[in-house]
Amino acid sequence: MPENYMKDAKGRLIPLDMIKPVDMQRNDLVLEIVGKARQVSDILAKFKAETFGDIEAFVELSLERYDAKVGGQKGNVSLMSFDGQYKVQRAISDTLTFDEGLQAAKSLIDECVHEWTEGARSEIRALINDAFNVDKEGKISTGRILSLRRLDIVDEKWQRAMKAMGDSIQVQCSKSYIRVYERVGDTSQYRPIALDVAGV
Repeated sequence: MPENYMKDAKGRLIPLDMIKPVDMQRNDLVLEIVGKARQVSDILAKFKAETFGDIEAFVELSLERYDAKVGGQKGNVSLMSFDGQYKVQRAISDTLTFDEGLQAAKSLIDECVHEWTEGARSEIRALINDAFNVDKEGKISTGRILSLRRLDIVDEKWQRAMKAMGDSIQVQCSKSYIRVYERVGDTSQYRPIALDVAGV
């Protein structure tokens, strides 16, 4: 960057003496806030990594008492202080998607619905079709799809459809969270200790 110049949002070099004082003050304020935000972000990242490590070490230590081991992805864990005043939760949330096997499941379900609803009201077919509708972003609601698996339908074709659906489930990504809670007085209610800017 040449001396006595600043780059604007379009990448143009602007002489410092051509920049309004209010624009310089705004720029300085933004850079100051960003600097502080990066420091806080680094602290939170370190806190998260250390807390996950500490919880994992404690879980493994606890399992050793029973000569047990946990393999694969570790799940959700809640830890309480001795007096029950504080609670720490490790939560892992999976984002699910479906591969091409979902099309086979949909085809089999369509066959079932066609056989079962012959002469019946069209609303029944609409309920099934609604589960496969896409949202505004073009995504299928995994919740609505998976809710079909909870239906207790004893039909060979339906069971094949549910197996195809189950086989088509893919874990797209996993997100992990640390949540810390404090008990409200002597009640059984807990309130979160805010770890995000909006919640502070």
